[in-house]
Amino acid sequence: MSTAALTPKKSLPERVLHALLFEVIALVLFAPLIALLTSQSLARTGALTVMLSLIAMFWNMLFSAGFEAFERRLGWRRTLSVRLLHAGLFELGLLLVMVPLIAWWLQVGLLQALLLDIGLILLFLPYTLLFNWLYDLARPRVIVRWRRAVTTA
Repeated sequence: MSTAALTPKKSLPERVLHALLFEVIALVLFAPLIALLTSQSLARTGALTVMLSLIAMFWNMLFSAGFEAFERRLGWRRTLSVRLLHAGLFELGLLLVMVPLIAWWLQVGLLQALLLDIGLILLFLPYTLLFNWLYDLARPRVIVRWRRAVTTA
């Protein structure tokens, strides 16, 4: 039997915090890279990145809440296989929305947009896995401090 703990339920404020941290760190890391790879201005790709980020934040909260409920219902533990399944399904859902948006915003064909999105997925899959793994490791300490601060404020 795995030693990983069952996934505890997250509150809405924690989900918002989780999504904001994920997206802000991703924007800082990847926005300049996207501008460089697409030969578009940082302003244009920056605006696209913010739109994609907002969509991804909403999807992250919605998808993760559903996935975690599914995990709890089945009694799954957060193993590497479950983390990979979570990251893969999350990115597949984004693909369905992102490709048409990228094509429209950058005025490129759907195939070019799909290739760019595949490149983003290749960047974000390991980032998603690593971010969530580190978040889960830090969560017990951070959440305890955050709850203490909220209840004493």
